Amino acid sequence: MVSALGMTAVLGGCGSTGSSDVTLRLVAADYGDSPANSSKKYWDDLAAEYESHHSGVKVEVSVYSWNDVDRKVKEMVDAGHAPDLAQIGAYADYAAAGKLYQVSDLLSIRTQADLLSQLSDAGEWKHTQYGIPFAASTRVLFYNKTLFAGAGITPPTTWDQLAADARALKDKGVKYPYALPLGPEEAQAETMQWLLSGGSGYTDDVGTYTLDSAQNMETFAWLKDELVGKDLTGPVAPGKLNRADAFAAFADGQVGMLTGHPTLIQQAGRKGVKFGTVPMPGRTGKARASMGVADWMMGFRQNGHAEQIGDFLDFVYSEKNVLTFSRTYGLLPVTGSASTAMSTSGKSSDKVLRPFLDQLPTSELYPVGKTSWASVSAAVKQNIGQAVAPGGSPSGVLTRLQSTATAADSGTAG
Repeated sequence: MVSALGMTAVLGGCGSTGSSDVTLRLVAADYGDSPANSSKKYWDDLAAEYESHHSGVKVEVSVYSWNDVDRKVKEMVDAGHAPDLAQIGAYADYAAAGKLYQVSDLLSIRTQADLLSQLSDAGEWKHTQYGIPFAASTRVLFYNKTLFAGAGITPPTTWDQLAADARALKDKGVKYPYALPLGPEEAQAETMQWLLSGGSGYTDDVGTYTLDSAQNMETFAWLKDELVGKDLTGPVAPGKLNRADAFAAFADGQVGMLTGHPTLIQQAGRKGVKFGTVPMPGRTGKARASMGVADWMMGFRQNGHAEQIGDFLDFVYSEKNVLTFSRTYGLLPVTGSASTAMSTSGKSSDKVLRPFLDQLPTSELYPVGKTSWASVSAAVKQNIGQAVAPGGSPSGVLTRLQSTATAADSGTAG
């Protein structure tokens, strides 16, 4: 999914430890796609409003691109200059290293209770919450209405129907009947959605990696044989097709269907593509779950300031501010109050997010509470495309990824 508010922190001295004249340094990721809608403006406005009511607290905000923000925070922490707050892609490594405040040490009970429970649960490391969900999205199946009408087909509800639709689209000359981006940019997302669609996932109910489960092997064998092997995924090998390129091709009217998150709505809309969305099909019906993605806010312990951090976050997570951020960037709210407001709103921009919002309560997130997930995700990005390549072995690739995951898990706490 999309991730990142990027704010940086000025390296150097901390604010005083007293209750006044405290400077909070926030590093966040940038969700904008141009300087005009950079997250820097959102955070600067929010900080200015907060400071106007809290004369003893200053909030310094730095925003980095998603390509840089996680690395920037790591460099700051490694140099002994942790920010007070970071809004980035993962929290577990910092929690395992003892560098973060527990969420209960920061947020008011009211704010904690308003966070959506499945997202709060995903913010736990060793059964204690350290990661605060900040923004969320889910995946649905997008389809090009014009291409579907031309082929005389309807959106699929099963894998067999998806394959039949893809064949009908190919017969009409559609370039990418089903776009399958398993390239290194975001292959872990497409992979997870298909694993869920096949009834399994990256882990079992107790958090043990299950990449080599029989269901997962059957899922990738089906993809290899029924879609890729029958030339229904387009001219670019799935292992070389990145998500951004697949989205761009959809917006150019070259893709019949693909899984997408909310940002594709605006991207396709700008190009005038008529599209619809449906839940991702499962093997014989609806998928076990949709894939959910959350980005994370966390408070670092190094400089103290727990009271000021918590008070500022209570403000950040107010219904008004959560809604403003979600609407600005086409993302899903992480609180119950804002979710209710969005789902009952008459705004057209809110209505288009409802298919994604409907999926969120039952969505399944990456195993972000495992400190091994970063290395497992990297291995999936680099290798999963080989599972569907000509001559590739789905079972062999998944078995090797399982070995990587098991080794990474045993070598880390979490």
